[in-house]
Amino acid sequence: MTSLEKFQNCMEYKSGPRPNYELGLWAQTLEEWQHQAPEQIKDFKWNWFEGEDALGMDYREYIDVNYGFIPTFEYEVLEENDRYIISRNSLGIVTKALKDGAIGNARMCMDEYLDFPIKKPEDFAAIKKRLIAGLSERYPANLDEQVRQWERRDYPLVLGRNCAANGFYWRAREWMGTENLSYAWYDYPEMMHEMMEFFADFIIETSRPVLEKTTVEYLCLNEDMAMKSGPLLGPDTFKEFIFPHLKRLIGFFKSHGTKYIVVDSDGNPEALIPLLLDAGVDVLWPLERASDVNPLEWRKKFGRQLRMWGGVDKRILVNGPEVIRKHLREFIPLIEEGGFIPHVDHTVQPGVTWDNFLYYMECKQALIDGNYSVLD
Repeated sequence: MTSLEKFQNCMEYKSGPRPNYELGLWAQTLEEWQHQAPEQIKDFKWNWFEGEDALGMDYREYIDVNYGFIPTFEYEVLEENDRYIISRNSLGIVTKALKDGAIGNARMCMDEYLDFPIKKPEDFAAIKKRLIAGLSERYPANLDEQVRQWERRDYPLVLGRNCAANGFYWRAREWMGTENLSYAWYDYPEMMHEMMEFFADFIIETSRPVLEKTTVEYLCLNEDMAMKSGPLLGPDTFKEFIFPHLKRLIGFFKSHGTKYIVVDSDGNPEALIPLLLDAGVDVLWPLERASDVNPLEWRKKFGRQLRMWGGVDKRILVNGPEVIRKHLREFIPLIEEGGFIPHVDHTVQPGVTWDNFLYYMECKQALIDGNYSVLD
């Protein structure tokens, strides 16, 4: 069965093997594995969104559409010492990053965010100038050649790489910061209505030239709009400012042949799920277990309208085979029913040994192939 057939059957609740996907891992985890199993992993690609043949992952292809700033902000170091670096990045955000334990730009903890490009409504005009839809620079130079190849594909095709088409909340937070955005819904409602409408138009018009040439299996809107205790904006705010534009955007994509709309949010966005489903969202991931998200409970509550990816608690991977097998057994009903693709609920963290991860992958492969006896 091809990667495309497995994906389609799973998404449409048909029987058969399920796709094998994973997100990725920390750079620090890779460094540990390079010491633990150098020969076993020396030829890995380490691009798990596109798959990893040696681990049985299924292939997906991503259309390289640039939904970001053109031009970007110029990178600028504002202060640096032995402990940290303060800099302005390509998004115009000023951050303070600790150096201890970092591998390149991969930090051991999140940066501290110090400043953002939008502080008041008049700042939005300058941001819009960096988001002109349809510029030739936004598309692969060989797009037409790729379109001819995609006509014969046997794998899912995705519009934009992960975190390319970041969603409404994500983009507004990038421009303003979490705290400022939380106030802006109330202090600057006119700007926020304009911002959400502008962003929907930008995504639609940037995507249109591609969707007029080919169809895709899905578009992923990365949102990260929730924490452990719930979403970072309430349902009323979401319904007023984001919902109408999200629904309009999804209507455009589905009218142009896009099969599914996927939303990525860490934390627990459960309070927003009815609105997401009403807008036409099909999939939520990665189902972060540390935020008390349980995919079995979500299936009971929201039914088959909500498809789910993820849900494997990354915290259990530090434990041995018995704990891993017990955890994976929980997913048998969802895998049998369909509309669910199990994978780690975020990137694999340091401290997870290569042997434990390999055991998890072997058990998961058996699980998605229907060989449940391995988990006994």
